[in-house]
Amino acid sequence: MNKQPEITDKTRQTFINVFCDLYSQKPIEKISIQEIANKSGYNRSTFYQYFTDIYALLDCVEACVLKSINEEMASREFSTHTLQNALQCLESAEEISILKALLGDYGSVHFVERLKREIPFERLIVDFPTNDVLAPYMIEFYISTLIAMFRLWIRNGKDLSSEELVKLIDSLFANGITPYHIFGKVDPRSDPAE
Repeated sequence: MNKQPEITDKTRQTFINVFCDLYSQKPIEKISIQEIANKSGYNRSTFYQYFTDIYALLDCVEACVLKSINEEMASREFSTHTLQNALQCLESAEEISILKALLGDYGSVHFVERLKREIPFERLIVDFPTNDVLAPYMIEFYISTLIAMFRLWIRNGKDLSSEELVKLIDSLFANGITPYHIFGKVDPRSDPAE
């Protein structure tokens, strides 16, 4: 007896959602298949019909997110404001809750490195001299900073609008943090562009 594809997809997605909820709260080593199954409303044997283990589930989640971001980036014609586009691509990924788990406190460095390796962020840097010996270092700095800022923004519950975040990142790249300091304290109201 074959299951209907909608039911199969729904069951798989339930396991993914429960896993991501747990993964945003604790390290993967502390998550058991039994816990995922119980919270999903299924038994362990049903879990094994979809995934061989928790790490296969994690790999599936990472691959889906990367595919979604790549598709989003491929579907866009990037304007001159590529940072805004990059942020929108990350923000438009299928489920922001999944990204929150993968990039959260318990997310792995492996995913961040995979994100850097598999997403063509370097095309966001307009007129960047890629033949320069320093280029890989500059690209790493740029991409790592973008990802770190995005992680913090997600962790803080998107406390800034995406426009405010882009403006802040643009300003930090252009001017550093010095314009934001007043007598050794950061003034979040200051705008170095003014």
